[in-house]
Amino acid sequence: MEIAAGVKARELRATDVVAQALDRIERTDPRLCAFVEVWGEEALRRAGEVDRRLERRGADPSLPLAGVPVAVKGRHGLRTAGPLLAAGAVAVGSTSVPGPGTPWQTWGLGARGRTVNPWRADRTPGGSSAGAAAAVAAGLVPLATGSDGAGSVRIPAAWCGVVGLKTTAGRLPSADRTRLAVPGVLARSAADAARWWQVVTGEPEPALPALPVTAVWSPGLGFAGPDPEPVALGRAAVERLVAAGVIRLVRPRVPVRLMDPGPAWLALRTPGADLAGAHRVRAENDRRLAALFAGVELLLTPTAPTAPHGHEGPGDRYSTSLTWAFNLSGHPALSLPAGFGGDGCPAGLQLVAPHGREARLLAVAREAEARTGGWRAPLADLNAHAYDAYACNRRTPFFWGTP
Repeated sequence: MEIAAGVKARELRATDVVAQALDRIERTDPRLCAFVEVWGEEALRRAGEVDRRLERRGADPSLPLAGVPVAVKGRHGLRTAGPLLAAGAVAVGSTSVPGPGTPWQTWGLGARGRTVNPWRADRTPGGSSAGAAAAVAAGLVPLATGSDGAGSVRIPAAWCGVVGLKTTAGRLPSADRTRLAVPGVLARSAADAARWWQVVTGEPEPALPALPVTAVWSPGLGFAGPDPEPVALGRAAVERLVAAGVIRLVRPRVPVRLMDPGPAWLALRTPGADLAGAHRVRAENDRRLAALFAGVELLLTPTAPTAPHGHEGPGDRYSTSLTWAFNLSGHPALSLPAGFGGDGCPAGLQLVAPHGREARLLAVAREAEARTGGWRAPLADLNAHAYDAYACNRRTPFFWGTP
């Protein structure tokens, strides 16, 4: 990771790195509205501590994120950022989440107004990790924490063109009594997401699995009705992975047909609801997914069933229809950039793995990026709706995509 490596080698100073991040936030966030709070003074103080520690101890191996600016989700995000800070990361602020007054969660409200999609200001970045995805996509920080209760990491990752990982239920601490919401991360690359995973779990770098990995493609999981364009973009991404030798598509013995998780998810979130039906749906879907993963290593779907909607809301469509099944089941899932729709906005490919196989997801995603060259447009070549900050980032002395 280039920022941390440069800081530890004393080729960069953490204070300079963080100061440049704060400058970009100051210039860009009035339009992006990704942040609720920016902690400039505290961030520079923390960066100075990292620099002084490295001056005393040299390239400290206990600081794998030395000087890396990170954003945390919501006003209380620091509560779960302890491992990142201990690894030398510097929290520069808290990112936007949905505001009050609307039942839909695919938007964000920053300190300066509603959060916009960095690719098109008239579209939402998704939610509820709205500001996290927008800040990473706009190059303001290379990493941002998130949480995912129905798709709240994966949907904004898809709609902003970044990587988003939802962890296995119970693998990391979560305050959600329903076990639907779990921690996650948004990053510009799978390698960055993998470093986050190593830091928060203490696990070694994920080993590359034997390739190609067996996978099943399902455009709608047997119950959802996704739009044609996200399906086409997801399928095209799958074909690139097949051509690159990363995955091998197989036909499952039984077609992928899950029960619609929506009513069960909503019942679990409703105090006093009758949960008998929810438990039946969860148990049946768990049985079907266990049978599927007994024969294959990955399940692939579009991340979201639609393109990013406008700020007026999603209408009657549930953006969560392809993601919340895996909050109900607890499986880890990752969204990879899958290209761009006709509106100029990104789409995502969702990779789902058996319980506890985050390392497998991250290793496959890293190999996908390495073998395909990635599917994200260069920072200098974004469409006309993008912010000037992208071009400015291109001229900085280091690249945010590799902390």
